[in-house]
Amino acid sequence: MYPFKSRKSISSQKDKLLYPYIVTADEETEKMSEQIAQILQSSSLEPVFLCIGSDRSTGDSFGPLVGTMLQENHVPYQVFGTLSEPVHALNLKTVLKDIRIKKRHSFIFAIDACLGDFHQIGSIYFNEGSFCPGNAVHQILPPVGDYHLKAVVNHLDPFFPIHSLNHTRLNTVINLSKKTAALLINAIERIEKESESASL
Repeated sequence: MYPFKSRKSISSQKDKLLYPYIVTADEETEKMSEQIAQILQSSSLEPVFLCIGSDRSTGDSFGPLVGTMLQENHVPYQVFGTLSEPVHALNLKTVLKDIRIKKRHSFIFAIDACLGDFHQIGSIYFNEGSFCPGNAVHQILPPVGDYHLKAVVNHLDPFFPIHSLNHTRLNTVINLSKKTAALLINAIERIEKESESASL
């Protein structure tokens, strides 16, 4: 379902995939974090984290968990989508409209769970451009994100995709949420450290 075979950066116009990895080691997390830091730092627009998902489904709670962890760590950017205020299929269009009105000079960094093959579970990948949330479960939602980060929380059952999300292991989702929040926080800390060094 998703191209995880290579861990190398791909630069072709057809496929803008930046870092398709299975994050299993600290150095891999560091590489992805460094890439994200470069993008956040190079943009003249303020990033907004849009963490998509619902706390009513174990597999789909990845986004809200990441959003909650980012808020709890007081990241300096606005976060939409937490366990207390999730962004999901029923309110996504409203939230996107709100972002366009309140955060016109920003770019959206979208975060969501996805389904894949068995060997892809636990993978995290980062991509340039938008994606369509709910595509695996046949929901028609608007494309979101200038960049997006997705984690494979479970295998895709092509006949019952909702079953795959609802029967995802909580341990898998929590571990992926912690890794994702940590690499984003690490990216932000890199920027802050470089800014402090430059001002000395």
